[in-house]
Amino acid sequence: MPMKQTGRKVYKTMQGKSIDMDLLRQKNELTPAVGNAKVNARGDELGPGGKIIKTREQVLADYQSEHPGVPDELAVARSKNDIEQEKDALVIEEDEWVEDDDGNFVAREK
Repeated sequence: MPMKQTGRKVYKTMQGKSIDMDLLRQKNELTPAVGNAKVNARGDELGPGGKIIKTREQVLADYQSEHPGVPDELAVARSKNDIEQEKDALVIEEDEWVEDDDGNFVAREK
């Protein structure tokens, strides 16, 4: 049985008309968006008169250069022996309160 192509989203309206959303999006790619965002449907920044100031690729490159994200670091591999040594090195402080046989917390005797 052949597989369906999942590339295009075609919707049927209540009146039975077919609407291809991807085609509609491509046709209106350069149309300015409604509102005060000053971008078009692609994500390009628009200036006065609807002229493209920065393309979507330039906007993304600027954002990625300003927000580098997680630095490239290699994970440090630790052996079980190293982990055990670190656990032994930790100092566990004694609590001032201990639980007695009845489940009540009482002051530790010094």
